[in-house]
Amino acid sequence: MTTKSALAISTVANISTTRRELIKNMSLGTGALTLGVALPGCSTLIGNTIRDDGSWEANGWLTIGSDDQVVFTLDRVEMGQGTYTGLTTLIAEELDIAPSDISVVFAPANKQYRNPDYGIQITGGSNSLSSSWVPLREIGAAAKQMLLMAASEVFQLPLDQFVASEGRVVHQGSGKSLRYGGLASIAAKQDVPNEVGLKKPSDFKYIGKQNQRLDSHLKVSGKANFGIDSQQKDMLYAIIVRAPYIGASVSSYNGDEVSALAGVTHVLEVSHGIAIVAQSYWKARKAQEKLIVTWLRNEEAPISTSQIFEQYKQHAIEDSGNVVRDDGDVDEVFEGSSSVLEVEYELPFLAHATMEPMNCVAHVQSDRADIWTSTQGPDLAQVAVAKVTDLSLNEVFIHNQFIGGGFGRRLSQDFVGEAAEISYQTGQVIKLVWSREDDTRNDLYRPASYHKMRAVVDSKTGKAKAWDHQIVCPKIMDWYVWDAAPATFPWAPKFMYSMLGHAGLLTEGSPMTPADTSPYEGAQGLPYNIPSVRVRHTKSDAGVPVSYWRSVGHSHNAFVTECFIDELATELGKDGYLYRRELLSNSPRMLAVLDAAAEKAGWGTQTKDGVYQGIAAHESFGSYVAQVVELKLDGNEIEVLRVVSAIDCGTVVNPDVVNMQMESCVIFGLTAALYGEITIADGRVEQSNFHDYQMLRMNQTPSIETVFIESVEAPSGVGEPGLPPLAPAMAGALFSATGKRHRRLPFDVS
Repeated sequence: MTTKSALAISTVANISTTRRELIKNMSLGTGALTLGVALPGCSTLIGNTIRDDGSWEANGWLTIGSDDQVVFTLDRVEMGQGTYTGLTTLIAEELDIAPSDISVVFAPANKQYRNPDYGIQITGGSNSLSSSWVPLREIGAAAKQMLLMAASEVFQLPLDQFVASEGRVVHQGSGKSLRYGGLASIAAKQDVPNEVGLKKPSDFKYIGKQNQRLDSHLKVSGKANFGIDSQQKDMLYAIIVRAPYIGASVSSYNGDEVSALAGVTHVLEVSHGIAIVAQSYWKARKAQEKLIVTWLRNEEAPISTSQIFEQYKQHAIEDSGNVVRDDGDVDEVFEGSSSVLEVEYELPFLAHATMEPMNCVAHVQSDRADIWTSTQGPDLAQVAVAKVTDLSLNEVFIHNQFIGGGFGRRLSQDFVGEAAEISYQTGQVIKLVWSREDDTRNDLYRPASYHKMRAVVDSKTGKAKAWDHQIVCPKIMDWYVWDAAPATFPWAPKFMYSMLGHAGLLTEGSPMTPADTSPYEGAQGLPYNIPSVRVRHTKSDAGVPVSYWRSVGHSHNAFVTECFIDELATELGKDGYLYRRELLSNSPRMLAVLDAAAEKAGWGTQTKDGVYQGIAAHESFGSYVAQVVELKLDGNEIEVLRVVSAIDCGTVVNPDVVNMQMESCVIFGLTAALYGEITIADGRVEQSNFHDYQMLRMNQTPSIETVFIESVEAPSGVGEPGLPPLAPAMAGALFSATGKRHRRLPFDVS
């Protein structure tokens, strides 16, 4: 075997070790320096394999080639939230190379790329940067140290005489330098450093600077490949005609008649309806017009939105709920008080409405499946394919692409399973594309929720003495665990998939299956100083498919808690901003963003006639955000004029990306607050496209300003925290404008 010079370094740990133990193994190969990290629980090396030509191939994070090409394998997907730039910047900073000089490729499905916070390979929860903050910098620092050691060996001079700068190692005395690529094969032979020092913030060259997004040119030039751009040889196009009723199944259909149409190659029944395969997408859509399906309805499926909320309210009466926070003595305070404020809030189902509809290209063969798609969960996609084929997980290869909007929708893999099922049955390369109508009517929605709020207020002392919050909604994990559990245990044979799902449900809250906090996140951590606080969740699932939606439980709990704080302030005759200040003595970071937003927006100063302000603050995904909304009413129309946001997200890696995400959250949140509502009638989702599930238009977008709070804390989330405070801040402004409380979304001022 010919030995070529490359280095593969992987961290391998047993369950008792720390989460990201750096660099445990070194092997030699050719012309490249490659570093990788594997996660706890792996009993063998992951990702380092020997090719037939004797070179090393490492499924790690960083490769430095002899041609000076630096390649970073991005283990989190890029769906507009900035990981492509942000995570590359972490590597670049410690490697002392400009982020723009690094090539980025998307990671395949592989257990070494699992998200350490979740145990599966997903991008979500706004944790891409926080979970990578130390590990990726350590990888860059280790590579740089080994390059310095290589230069020391070449020059036969002490190590401390060398520095790294812009892709070269420089001898400080003579100014002579060597390229990283020229040193790669020698660096590969160096001892792996046991420890590496990371830069101090004062030494940062790239972190915290106004860096241009690395994916911008690819996108504006049309070179970025999204899932919907995927083209493969001999590809056929497929659509699926799905049941119009939730939970319905196929009874009969005129498949032979439709199969005879020009350009149609297959008409077949699949798990989610009837698939039509044709030579082009539009031929498949035209054939759909001739398809007649008789559907068998599920008598237990939900019938209407009103019945769902009736169920929620009945369950709230019958089941007081699982207590998730219990401070002080809530019952005693309520029993001894006659001054009780009690209100109810309702929030609707919401669709994700990603700009890129669901799509997938699948080529299923006897011994492997290749999947080209845009997914937030590559290993979950493997499970979806394995379920509908004879293949095992290690025979499914995911080729991930740029994502045209995820928002949690692409954490679910129904569209991947559908494409694979059609390819498996037909033996063809299949490109499945959902229409906007498919997407709106067959989403896995943000759960609707019902909230009962009670508080004891003492007008004499000007304080709230007790707070009781009952949340009624389903658990997302009840729907999600069926794919997540098999992905967590990839060694399990397929006959165990269902058992793993059941085990996941039974063991929720244990080390095997973490507790599903989505119903009460954002409510449990109420930051205000109220002596007695109780938060409880009553589970009620009406059978509407649900999944994760941008900011998840925070999206409804922030609305409820912040609106109720405003109501308490009014009861006590206090200004909403000043009342919050009184209650935040134990939360300095929240207080800081609240003050910053109020100051920037000129809270309490004279605004133009007919312009009203509202304020709200919320912590989610480790970040603190306060927002002030300014709006006016034009008849029954709400016009939002200005949104001022203050955010403390720890160390800011890329200010431009944070600005973009705050703006994105405001637009996304405004859309939901003004228009977002999925309703059900006669067992059907009523909305179908953007005419009845509206998006915010460009001319409706307000002025958006963002204030950063300087921090030395590690980075925290930015993709979602800007959304939760938006709607309650709007509600506060609407109360000032109308004198009426708005306790449900979307807002209706008619």
